Amino acid sequence: MAQFYEGIGRRKQSTARVRLTSGSGKFLINEKPLDVYFGRLGDMDSILSPFNAVDQDNSGFDVTVKVSGGGVNGQAESVRLGLARAFVKMNEDYLSSLRKAGLLTRDARVKERKKPGLKRARKAPTYTKR
Repeated sequence: MAQFYEGIGRRKQSTARVRLTSGSGKFLINEKPLDVYFGRLGDMDSILSPFNAVDQDNSGFDVTVKVSGGGVNGQAESVRLGLARAFVKMNEDYLSSLRKAGLLTRDARVKERKKPGLKRARKAPTYTKR
């Protein structure tokens, strides 16, 4: 079995388990290619930004990802964080360049809970005088 490096990424309600191995450049997310799973414009650039930060070409690595929960944006950002963490496990020298690019900071913002008497977290019902 080949040596792999694993990184866990989380964002909002999504969790991504990213495995990085040396290979031919395959990038599979839930058994689908990257461009099929994330079809939105800009998502692929966002996900591949850890490769740019460490001056690596993604053709030398095989990446397999299991991602679940949340929406498209949360999943894309969780994959990006997991990939950055996998790079750090692979080589500690990448830590400073990934940190400088802001790719190792977990975005802790999550949906705020609904409050009693309100329609959503902060939206109040319409005030009526009569």
